[in-house]
Parts: sequence; C-alpha cells; structure tokens
Amino acid sequence: MEAFSDGVIAIIITIMVLELKVPHGNSMDDLLPVLPVLLGYVLSFAYVGIYWNNHHHMLYLVDTITGSALWANLNLLFWLSLVPFVTEWMGETHFSNIPVAAYGFVLIMNAFAYSLLSQVLIRHSGGKSSTLAQAVGRGWKGKVSIAIYATAIALSFVNSYIAFGLYIVVAIIWFIPDPRIERTVVSHKE
Repeated sequence: MEAFSDGVIAIIITIMVLELKVPHGNSMDDLLPVLPVLLGYVLSFAYVGIYWNNHHHMLYLVDTITGSALWANLNLLFWLSLVPFVTEWMGETHFSNIPVAAYGFVLIMNAFAYSLLSQVLIRHSGGKSSTLAQAVGRGWKGKVSIAIYATAIALSFVNSYIAFGLYIVVAIIWFIPDPRIERTVVSHKE
C-alpha cells in the first residue's frame, strides 16, 4: 500500500509541475500572468507533501493492512488526485470564486478521507489503546482544519483571496510537525 501510494503521489506532483507554463520573456513583469498558477502550485505541492509525510508516519505504526484500509487509502488517493485539476483551475482563473471554493472542497474531502483512513487503521491496530491512536491523539489539527476549510469555502464567494489565505493557514498548521507522532514512530521502531 505504501509503495502504491508513493507512486500515485509522485504522479500527482508530476502532473502539477507539468501544468506550469514558462513566462514568455525575461523580466519580472513577464512572471505576473503566471504568478497565480505558480502560487497555487506551491500551496498544492505543500499539501500533497504534508499528506505524503503524514501517510508515511501513519503506516510506520501499523503492522498489517486490511481490505477496508486499502479502500480507505484509495479514497484518499482519489481526492489527492483531484488536487492538480483544482489547482490549475484556480490559478488559470486568477483565484475566481468558484474555482477557489472547489479547491477548498477538494481539500476538505482530502481531510475527511485521511481521517477515515486513520480511523480504519486505528480500529484494525487495536483501537484507542494502539500505538497509532496514541500518536494521533485527539486530532485537533484535523478538526481545526475542517472548520477553516468550511469557513474558507463560504468566504470564497465574498473574497477568494481571503479564502486562499485560509488554505495557507491550514498548510502552515500541518507543516509544523507534531512531536508526539515523531516520538511515537521512533519509540515504536526501537
């Protein structure tokens, strides 16, 4: 499951980078028309990287995989595979309302899918007393993220740039690693 997921995530990142268009010129002014696509790419690359990193940590703490875990993982990969599409749409329309809302919808569905995969793996690994459950803890980041995504989706119809800014806030929250998970992974492997 880990190798398959790594391959899909690598393809997702490759698709995103191939959508970047080189500016036609050599001045900073020539960069302005492609700047929204570039900003969307940077944020989406960070999101995909965050999911990849957390996915690896989660899998370090499980010994076996069930069929339901495979399906939950495919669900996550499906939503991750939509990130290049909404990233490109959002960038090409210079952060128009509907594409920014669609981007948020895909982000919130990724969060739900990751949470589902986490719960399936925890249930299979021994429930609330499992090493994975202890590492994940209460999952405050996930709950806060979903609330911010929902707020950003609603705000995208008022001011899409504020909504995009909220998506950046969530990425920052997740970009800072949780030391509990790192400690649990290290102690589990010893």
